[in-house]
Amino acid sequence: MNFLFPLGAVLIWAVNSIVSKLSVGVITPEAISFYRWMLALLVLTPFVLPGVIRHRTALSREWLKLLILGALGMVLYQSLAYYAARTVSALFIGILIASIPLLTVIFSLFILRLTPTLGIVLGAVISFAGLAWLISDGHPQQLLSQGLGSGELMMIVAAAAYALYGVLTKRWSMDLPRWQSLYIQILFAVLMLLPGFLITPSVALTAKNIPLVLYAAIAASIIAPYLWIQGVMRLGANTASIFLNLAPVFTAVIAITCLHEKMHSWHWIGGSLTLAGVILAQRLRIPVGRRTGNKPR
Repeated sequence: MNFLFPLGAVLIWAVNSIVSKLSVGVITPEAISFYRWMLALLVLTPFVLPGVIRHRTALSREWLKLLILGALGMVLYQSLAYYAARTVSALFIGILIASIPLLTVIFSLFILRLTPTLGIVLGAVISFAGLAWLISDGHPQQLLSQGLGSGELMMIVAAAAYALYGVLTKRWSMDLPRWQSLYIQILFAVLMLLPGFLITPSVALTAKNIPLVLYAAIAASIIAPYLWIQGVMRLGANTASIFLNLAPVFTAVIAITCLHEKMHSWHWIGGSLTLAGVILAQRLRIPVGRRTGNKPR
């Protein structure tokens, strides 16, 4: 039953892609981003703040790193997804999110000095071919003449920001309790999102957008991370990460069922290539340049 922890987390995050699309026209990106993390901060405070106070000296030494992580993982990643949802489908968002594990591996090559493997090289080529097919609606040659749309570009930057977030978390490996570290990251995110929230003309909470805010703040920001952490602890990071490959499948099913989005051929082809590249990068671990056969005399 341990597999239910990462599976539940991935399902919640997949639904959050739908929430991003449903937020269009109901609440501004600035408002839902701020409300989401502000509410998450308030919910976590009674449980986490006492530990934060006890470890305030250690946390204060790492404040700059926590600020950068908050900017990448909470501000850039989700805020850009809310903006992108105005022009791209939930299906597209789900498939782009599926590329995050591969982008994480690519960043790790340079930041963590990860040894390049044949799977990473081939997976990157296949995944990027799939993304090009997806972004161009099956006409990749048009990218050379027309370039990327704003929504597509925002989602690529969002995925890259979250991948970098994951790599820097490993690179810095701060000796801090996980939830206390997350709490300070959320606190910095709220402070960074506050100016945009204050200058936004409409930030009203209504019967239509309150459920979206609650889902993003409680389910996607607290429950899903808890389930994921439990999954990693029980199954190991490598096994748990395999479940991330189900995110675009869950997103596609929900988007088609609930939003009545249409699945086109470029979704099938681009999404399948992207996912195949990610799986290849995860599973094929033959180091690039490994010598075989007899050593030269």
